Amino acid sequence: MSGIPHPVLGLVLALVVGFVLGLLGGGGSILALPIFLYVFLVPVKPAIAMSLVVVGMSALIGFVSHWRQGTVALRIALPFGAFAMLGAYVTARLAHRVPAQLQLGLFGAFAVTAAVLMLRDSLRPDRAGAAVAADGGSGAAAPAAPAAPAAPAMRRFGVGLALQAVAVGALTSLIGAGGGFVIVPALVLLAHVPVRQAVGSSLLIIAMNAMSGFVGYLGQVPIAWRLVGSFTGVAAVGALVGTRLVPHVPQARIKQGFAVMILVLGAYFALRKLAMVP
Repeated sequence: MSGIPHPVLGLVLALVVGFVLGLLGGGGSILALPIFLYVFLVPVKPAIAMSLVVVGMSALIGFVSHWRQGTVALRIALPFGAFAMLGAYVTARLAHRVPAQLQLGLFGAFAVTAAVLMLRDSLRPDRAGAAVAADGGSGAAAPAAPAAPAAPAMRRFGVGLALQAVAVGALTSLIGAGGGFVIVPALVLLAHVPVRQAVGSSLLIIAMNAMSGFVGYLGQVPIAWRLVGSFTGVAAVGALVGTRLVPHVPQARIKQGFAVMILVLGAYFALRKLAMVP
């Protein structure tokens, strides 16, 4: 990529981000940071802050769908989201002390992990209960629900979940992605939330901590408001189109293609980092 921004290409890719979000119910926003970095040539820390808006928008769209279906456990999601917001805000206020290359390295590891989980999930389409949680950006594959004679009762929100929520919020602010593949297992294993409700709840949590992280960055980094607005608006249009095409497109193939795309992206990140090493 040359040192010249490519705004038209960037907006086309924003449409792709939203389209993938609409088809899969999440995941597309994980591409927002690389697009801001390498297509619009936004510096690392502002790009992370701006990508949080896309992550939040992506998660909110997915959450609305789950809310309509009644698959959100508010009793767990709201306190988890509140603690995640705390972690996201505090980390964003301190992010100027974290080396930008470390943030990019964390993002690369996150993206590759999310892609592997999504690819694994897509290769098991016959497993009941398999679902994808996003982050918006997270691209996170939720674990397949095991066939059990009786599900344990949902627990109350506790210290373990609070600590995990703060950590998820901190991660979101550092890398500009949602962390759904961390949130969903935490809700399932620690709070005994059914998988489908865990997916819907994670989307609300991601929307909450992404917006909190973005607010934390305000005043710390310059924000290209017009770019954020146009990117988010175009992605929203793509999401609406993707949602309408869900019944006509095989989800497994979309997941596989998207996972491969993220793996290629991760390899590109790694090569760029190696090229910068003297």
